[in-house]
Amino acid sequence: MALLTWSDKYSVGVKTIDAQHANLVGILNELHDAMMKGQANDVTGTLLKKLVTYTRDHFVAEEALMTAAKYPALKEHIAKHRDLTKEVEAYVGRFERGEAAINTTLLNFLRDWLTTHILKEDKAYGPCLNKNGAR
Repeated sequence: MALLTWSDKYSVGVKTIDAQHANLVGILNELHDAMMKGQANDVTGTLLKKLVTYTRDHFVAEEALMTAAKYPALKEHIAKHRDLTKEVEAYVGRFERGEAAINTTLLNFLRDWLTTHILKEDKAYGPCLNKNGAR
């Protein structure tokens, strides 16, 4: 069973961003599935790194679109991205040192952060990006 199911309610109205968000959901679900199957740390660790890398790349793409559109809340939005990135990178470091494991607490945190961020923060920039040519 998926940890999170992508649906149109998460759409921000920008196809490239929606596709990236759907991919993030897919990677999160892969990680959840691997953890639920008790797969080895090397499998879950690889998926965790994939999630972090894709998230970082997504943030860069999203921020570039917001910058081009002169999104008024860009600075605050970037700060939220940086906060999550620092928190997750710290967790990955603990995981790599054997001090932490992939668990439901981490996955639920990531799911909740992602859904809240999309539904609140990201949906807010959709109209601005659309007005400035992003579809």
